[in-house]
Amino acid sequence: MGYQSTLECVLDLEKHGQLVRIREPVDPDLEMAEIQRRVYQAQGPAILFENVLGSPFPAACNLFGTIERGRFIFRDTLKRIQKVIQLKADPTLGMKAPWRFASAPLAAWTSLPRKVSTGPILFGKTKVSQLPQIKSWPDDGGPFITLPQVYTEDVLQPGAMQSNLGMYRIQMGGNDYEKDSQIGLHYQIHRGIGIHHTRAIESGKDLRVSIFVGGPPANTFAAVMPLPEGLTELIFAGMLGGQRFKYIQEAGHTLAANADFCIVGKVNPDVTLDEGPFGDHLGYYSLKHPFPVLEVEEVYHREDAIWPFTVVGRPPQEDTTFGKLIHDLTGPLIPTELPGIRAVHAVDQAGVHPLLLAIGSERYVPYQKRQPQEILTQANAILGFGQCSLAKYLIITSGEDDPNLNINNMDAFFTHVLERIDLSRDLHFQTKTTIDTLDYSGTGINQGSKVVIASAGEKKRELISSLPDSPSLPEPLVKGSFVLPGVLICELPEFKDSKHGQETMEKFIQSLEQVEIPEGLVWIIAVDQAKFTSHSLKNFLWVTFTRSNPSHDIYGVHASIENKHWGCKGPLIIDARIKPHHAPPLIEDPKVTQRVDELAKKGGPLHGII
Repeated sequence: MGYQSTLECVLDLEKHGQLVRIREPVDPDLEMAEIQRRVYQAQGPAILFENVLGSPFPAACNLFGTIERGRFIFRDTLKRIQKVIQLKADPTLGMKAPWRFASAPLAAWTSLPRKVSTGPILFGKTKVSQLPQIKSWPDDGGPFITLPQVYTEDVLQPGAMQSNLGMYRIQMGGNDYEKDSQIGLHYQIHRGIGIHHTRAIESGKDLRVSIFVGGPPANTFAAVMPLPEGLTELIFAGMLGGQRFKYIQEAGHTLAANADFCIVGKVNPDVTLDEGPFGDHLGYYSLKHPFPVLEVEEVYHREDAIWPFTVVGRPPQEDTTFGKLIHDLTGPLIPTELPGIRAVHAVDQAGVHPLLLAIGSERYVPYQKRQPQEILTQANAILGFGQCSLAKYLIITSGEDDPNLNINNMDAFFTHVLERIDLSRDLHFQTKTTIDTLDYSGTGINQGSKVVIASAGEKKRELISSLPDSPSLPEPLVKGSFVLPGVLICELPEFKDSKHGQETMEKFIQSLEQVEIPEGLVWIIAVDQAKFTSHSLKNFLWVTFTRSNPSHDIYGVHASIENKHWGCKGPLIIDARIKPHHAPPLIEDPKVTQRVDELAKKGGPLHGII
């Protein structure tokens, strides 16, 4: 749908019964964020807060709260973009079915960004402190912009066609930032803005930054969309929004003509300030670290401006919809960009980057007994492919062993892999490498390890879901709970420090090596709270893969190293206990929870919604 602003989107959703208004005054300090989280968990409507304490501007959240609503917002253009991306993946489709793809090249051509002399964004100016100061979690360092569109250009090749539009973290206040004149700009490695920043520093030139908020929803989605080379975010926004991305040049800065808000300024190359903490998408706080500072020059807004926001936290959250929409669009690219790969699934419940599942093809030497060979080559390709390079755990299996295997059915996927894996052969580590900036399970910021867990071939074992009666089994094992066939959750003593944690694990392994372990027990997950972890697949995925660093936290019963290859004969053990260097998990403020409960009572604006 070709919305011109956030207001047009809000009114359309309200017309179709997908939005409710809250007219009562609501506090942007924790309260609005908790409302958003709870409405999202209830798969409820979008919310328009008409009265935000401390700000003259209304705010909207949960616009993308369900995949159905996300598809509804872009209902007129999604299929057209799918054709463009399919044609990019396989240009021969245009010859095979020209009637289906005739409009695709025209769609891209008519979506080129367009420079204009004026637009709604020039209606007025305000200050950073007048914007809704939304704080999401109790220990956040201050208010953050959670749906920013951060625009930069290459100083060596300026212009909209060489620009980058990304969604990076923006801290509006708190810490040591000067009120209204400085904001924090946090971007991670592997981001386009990083290249622009580096070239600006090397050239001795200012990096001018524009932060758009709101406007056509297509612009927001474009900022998170991983695009093939040659297709810029501005063209994509035009295609998805059904209209060209209009921009204005004002006082040396680029403004999105239809944005609701635009903050412009320059990055000071000589200044970094601590940014954070911030409750992030892994379900923990990312801690304070020095990041670039944007020296704010102006804050523009349109007349009918609405401040769209979301909340980041333990998945799934609203950004899950973005992931699903991205998969809708980019699915056809995978076989082209990653030959032999049939499917890739970044597991949202595990925080996306910590765990990737993949189904590949095992076609090497077909006259030999099948084992992981080609899929190991494909695994390396996956780990070199865009944001997939941030993965810690990549579990890949051969599609030939079960053509009907569904990568989204995680119970079946794990069962398939565990039935076939050879623990002495099929684990392949990369140590001292990069991981997600926000992942604190590693050895330092951006520092950690990876492991590829591969399986191919015939079924080797029957998995068990209960232990045999045996007085010789160690107590942690007996008290453990199966979360999946072959996967046992065991509670071990708290990890006090590295020495204590290592000694505890060594004693546990020694006790296991003295008894006979059923072959159908393949993985043991060591945790602090076995009841919580084994309660659901969602909890298991979150705890196991966000609280472990493969090189440091994977152990095995009867483990050995042969020519630098690590493996084990007995069960694999993943130590997913909380370590002292981990970031704290996100926990709501009970007083805020109580206030939101009041809004959900009979007569309240959220009654029947949460």
